[in-house]
Amino acid sequence: MASHQDPTMDPHSHPGPLPTPTTKPGRDGLAAILAHPSRALVALDFDGTLAPIVPDPEQARAHPDALPALTALAPKVAAVAVITGRPADVAVRYGGFAGVPGLEHLVVLGHYGAERWDAVSGEVTAPDPHPGVAAVRVGLPGVLADNSAGQGTWIEDKGHALAVHTRRAADPQGTFDALRAPLTDLATYHGLIVEPGRLVLELRPPGMDKGVALLDYLRDLGAESVLYAGDDLGDLPAYTAIENLRSTGTPGLLVCSGSEEVTELSERADIVVDGPEGVVRLLRALADQST
Repeated sequence: MASHQDPTMDPHSHPGPLPTPTTKPGRDGLAAILAHPSRALVALDFDGTLAPIVPDPEQARAHPDALPALTALAPKVAAVAVITGRPADVAVRYGGFAGVPGLEHLVVLGHYGAERWDAVSGEVTAPDPHPGVAAVRVGLPGVLADNSAGQGTWIEDKGHALAVHTRRAADPQGTFDALRAPLTDLATYHGLIVEPGRLVLELRPPGMDKGVALLDYLRDLGAESVLYAGDDLGDLPAYTAIENLRSTGTPGLLVCSGSEEVTELSERADIVVDGPEGVVRLLRALADQST
């Protein structure tokens, strides 16, 4: 397993040294970011990475030390991007990103990059919703009822996508497993795909994922190195994108916000930290060592 576990410390203390990546590409990526931070993109997932996972996603909020860490780091790098499956404006509200001095170069790429919020303008740009989303919105309650989803399973309407959460069900994993096939059938029929996550199944349009969003923004920005931090299966395309970039000479660093629910990321990461608190500490340490 390519990982380095960050010890749990008081988030108000000095962030301490940066953990050493356990792979050579990871060490090269970190070295490139530190050598020329103004040419680096720092990209981050939101839920599970900047914000702790909670039973009700509507109650998710960024870790209390995330904003101070981001405002310390953001002026030193080319840009900070939050790449999330949430609507961009929701991530902005839950993160508290709007109108924060020091975050002028922050962007939030919502709906896997289909939406974009820029701190400079404070505006969201987005395409029209995929027609399949409206059809799935109508059919989804019936599919859940037909498959005895039961109490505690609920639908989150994201506008451009719909997510079925099973974390509050009596048998969260069993319900998740039972719903995966029928929801995939429903999504496929209406031209959508299913993105599995940590006890959530998201039905969304094809063609956009965090890897596509990351590469598109990296190219627009002209950054020469990149860090990506995530925690869930939806972050794997971003990992793959960075692995491909590294194979063609662009330095990159893969960070996993550790979770026992998902191990696929930690097995590919250069650095594994202890959830959002560990991510915050890493960002603060990176800010301290960037000049």
